[in-house]
Amino acid sequence: MKAMLFAAGLGTRLKPFTDNNPKALALVNGKTLLEHNIRYLQRHGIDNVVINVHHFASMIEDVLTANKGFGSNITISDERLEVLETGGGLKNAAHLLHNSDPFVVMNVDVLTNLDLSKIIAAHKADNALATLAVMNRTSSRHFLFDSAMALCGWTNNTTGEKKASRDTQHTLPFAFSGIQVVSAALLNDMPFEGKFSIVDEYLYLARQHTIRGYDHTGDVFIDVGKPESIEKAAGFFQ
Repeated sequence: MKAMLFAAGLGTRLKPFTDNNPKALALVNGKTLLEHNIRYLQRHGIDNVVINVHHFASMIEDVLTANKGFGSNITISDERLEVLETGGGLKNAAHLLHNSDPFVVMNVDVLTNLDLSKIIAAHKADNALATLAVMNRTSSRHFLFDSAMALCGWTNNTTGEKKASRDTQHTLPFAFSGIQVVSAALLNDMPFEGKFSIVDEYLYLARQHTIRGYDHTGDVFIDVGKPESIEKAAGFFQ
């Protein structure tokens, strides 16, 4: 089984660190976010990892080379010419992931104790096209699910913008954790081109396919996008 780590982003929320470094190399208790998440995947039996790079790409590659991939088999998906966001990044790396069904995708700047093996098992049992790790927590944006946790929409709580995939009277809002288990078949139905968000891909697919939410409310979850988040993460992740 393979995984993809999204590590190409500019990390603007982590300035000034990201003025001279990629966010993937931010340190929590002396270990980079990159190492934390590679080892997290290893604990769940995944040691084949695709990593996309753009911002200070060579620094990430140098760290991986110097540390021999932290014990994992690493393949780079190069986005040096243009950062493609999450959806575009996944589509660009599709040829590296087709031979894994399913595969895991996660943001490099999140740290969690989510039991990845359980969400993988739930995904396989449900036969969903994708299973999204979500939590009942405050966020500026929420995915919207029906009572069976099938994705039916999305909302921006700050601007009031809403996007619907399916008609339903009652929806349940959950915040996305940036971790998902994806069936390889999804890679054959990605109609968007260039730079686009994976959120738009899921909303498009949810019109005709099952995109399921996996509620892991109560787990430790830290979006390590701000300096104060790094301090908080240090209390949980060694």
